[in-house]
Amino acid sequence: MKMKLTDFKFEIEEFKVPDEPANPRDSSKLMVLNREDQTIKHETFADIHKYLNDGDVVVYNNTKVFPAKLKGKKEKTEADIEVFLLRELQPENMLWDVLVEPARKIRIGNKLFFGEDLMAEVVDNTTSRGRTIRFLFDGPNEELYNRLDKIGDMPLPPYIERDPREEDKERYQTIFAKERGAVAAPTAGMHFTEELVEKIKEKGVDFVPVTLHIGWGTFRPVEVEDLTKHRMDSENYFISKESSDRINVALKSKKNKVIACGTSAVRVIETSVMASGMSKQGTGWTDKFIYPDYSFKITEGLITNFHRPESTLLMLAAAFGGFEFIKESYKEALKNNYSFFTFGDAMLIL
Repeated sequence: MKMKLTDFKFEIEEFKVPDEPANPRDSSKLMVLNREDQTIKHETFADIHKYLNDGDVVVYNNTKVFPAKLKGKKEKTEADIEVFLLRELQPENMLWDVLVEPARKIRIGNKLFFGEDLMAEVVDNTTSRGRTIRFLFDGPNEELYNRLDKIGDMPLPPYIERDPREEDKERYQTIFAKERGAVAAPTAGMHFTEELVEKIKEKGVDFVPVTLHIGWGTFRPVEVEDLTKHRMDSENYFISKESSDRINVALKSKKNKVIACGTSAVRVIETSVMASGMSKQGTGWTDKFIYPDYSFKITEGLITNFHRPESTLLMLAAAFGGFEFIKESYKEALKNNYSFFTFGDAMLIL
């Protein structure tokens, strides 16, 4: 069946969209979907250990969100401006790809001030709102990041209707966050606590890191009805030899499962596939778009949140869980008062 954009449309006003994570995080709800017998169970996320077995592998994304939103002023006019750091282009030259507001007032050659001791120059126009800027900073790159950590705000998703707070620098992260570079959190991992991970490890389950620096494109709407014509933004990924080797041990065992924690982890491991069907170490950029009827090579289980209508995240979940089964699960979520999106509840698809 050829899927279209409108197949993934539903009315969102009916669902709860929290703007804070559950406390404790593993107290969120968990819907467990069994693809084999098409059953749905309702659990608490803390109970996920019941569905994981000795020798299984949970692949998680260890990217770390950095405070990418900067408030500043334009030189001479001192007009208020906002700069959203999208990605670092050349660390050695402190060049960044950014979005700016108000875009019409920010031109090539303008200098932008962020507090007393940080300044940048606009060096190129990329899109209507996009610019390339160079930080005019006398110091090592790590020191620049430390400065950004202090003055920047966390880039909360556009559907969270509150201003960023200082505590978001901790709360809008997973416990796995290590490799700085994302502007959006891998939200499936936000349900885990240190205690829950230890409990699962005691069962003989391995937690295996990969990295995918999630970009703002994760929130970009799909604008073509024919999904084959949609192009994902490229995002930087990394999978180590140690991680790919551990995944391959589980794949070869036939009895153990490779369970991806989040759609970003899926995109890494499905990008790393060799012709043999095994995982291969590597680093690079991926624009892999997964939607029905994608044939999964490595992923055998998926932990994910409840996603926005017409989003690429929902399409990936539908590709793995089956379109009709996922559609049924969303109706079930509505009946049982589940929460949606970044700080919402989770599902485990097996």
